[in-house]
Amino acid sequence: MIMLFYFQLFFFFNFRDLGNSNISGTLGPELGELRHLKYLELYRNDIGGKIPKELGNLKNLVSMDMYGNRFEGEIPKSFAKLKSLRFLRLNNNKLSGSIPRELTTLKDLKVFDVSNNDLCGTIPVDGPFTSFPMERYLDPVNTTCLACSFLELLGHGSYFLVIYCISYGQLNI
Repeated sequence: MIMLFYFQLFFFFNFRDLGNSNISGTLGPELGELRHLKYLELYRNDIGGKIPKELGNLKNLVSMDMYGNRFEGEIPKSFAKLKSLRFLRLNNNKLSGSIPRELTTLKDLKVFDVSNNDLCGTIPVDGPFTSFPMERYLDPVNTTCLACSFLELLGHGSYFLVIYCISYGQLNI
């Protein structure tokens, strides 16, 4: 609890970008108690484990940059509660599962990048996802698979589903 208090003071009074800071270990659910936090900048460190679902409690969060770590497991559905979120970068991790459909409710989301993970499932195209380029889901260096693969588009109401399986830049149908 003391560690959480100092972490909160650090972010509240002396915000500093913690990207490229040689931080290792895992994130605890207590991080979700930092209700006034606006920027979670933990990119390019050595943080692993699952992303705590409690991060969905950070109602004032504008930016979550946790790319370039070793996060695994699924993208928490609780992120749909982050109504102020504008930037979500989770690329270059080891995330699996699908992109939660619930994230389509994030109307202010402008940047979304989950490339270079091990995601499979459907790519939402409602809400802010209508404007995100395919490169945000794939490895931008290795997109040649798009030229030789067929994406099946299935109409369902007001959105389309793109069936995909992305594993470190490889698109497999």
